[in-house]
Amino acid sequence: MEIRVLGALDVRVCGVSVVPSAPKPRQVLGLLALRADQVVPAGVLADELWSGRPPRSARTTVQTYVLQLRDLIDRALARVGAEAGVSCAKDVLVTSPGGYMLNSGGGLADVREFERLAGMGYRAIDADDHPLAARMLGEALALWRGPAFADVPVGGQLAVEARRLEETRLCALDQRIDADLRLGRHRVLLAELTVLVDRYRTHESLHGQYMVALHRSGRRGEALEAYQRLRNTLVRELGMEPSAGLRRLQRSILLAGPERLAGPERLAGPEREPAVAAALPEGAGAARLSRVG
Repeated sequence: MEIRVLGALDVRVCGVSVVPSAPKPRQVLGLLALRADQVVPAGVLADELWSGRPPRSARTTVQTYVLQLRDLIDRALARVGAEAGVSCAKDVLVTSPGGYMLNSGGGLADVREFERLAGMGYRAIDADDHPLAARMLGEALALWRGPAFADVPVGGQLAVEARRLEETRLCALDQRIDADLRLGRHRVLLAELTVLVDRYRTHESLHGQYMVALHRSGRRGEALEAYQRLRNTLVRELGMEPSAGLRRLQRSILLAGPERLAGPERLAGPEREPAVAAALPEGAGAARLSRVG
């Protein structure tokens, strides 16, 4: 089985899609797919479908949706025959006391793979192996094809899970960019960071990384402008000033004399810019608290 929720929902049995077109069964499959190989209580499925206000017929209706999913699984198994290694849909979508379980059979689940790769990346960061960290976190992020459950109607359960997954993605992104900066890849990062700071207009860590990348590329004025734009946004929208770490970064860039920018190559590594390099990790630290692995 292949299970992908980091983007549009995609669940396949031996290469054949078993994703229903109807919204409610798709919602049920989305929650079962996220918690593959774990029993999901029928009550949790009902809460997801009816936002905590299930009708009297909720249990019967959930059973109907499960039957519809099993019908799709049976059709997929019929197409692949003995290759599947299972005899019927009940071996894939299992009824357990009080709930249901999607049996992945040890197949691919993109959330698990993301967490495995990201965990390797974080451990590499802790070991100061920045090339490995950048590679592992880059591979983890490549599994994302869009927002989690992009084409699934989400109730309370899936909405919370989608937000949690987005936070883990942002954490991995933040740490991958930090690793790339430590490897002197500031010029390569500029295009990506330009898009990110426009999308996440109050994300201080990404803005700090953008300022560092600009500064190390010999664009000190633009780095200071980026800080001012962020400060204006934070004051206007949230009524708050930038963090102490970001203010230190701004002062470090402001006090860097023109002679230090005459050869931008000198700013390629954190060891060349101790004040700037010291300011950045504090801004990124908040994101690391929610990392996986």
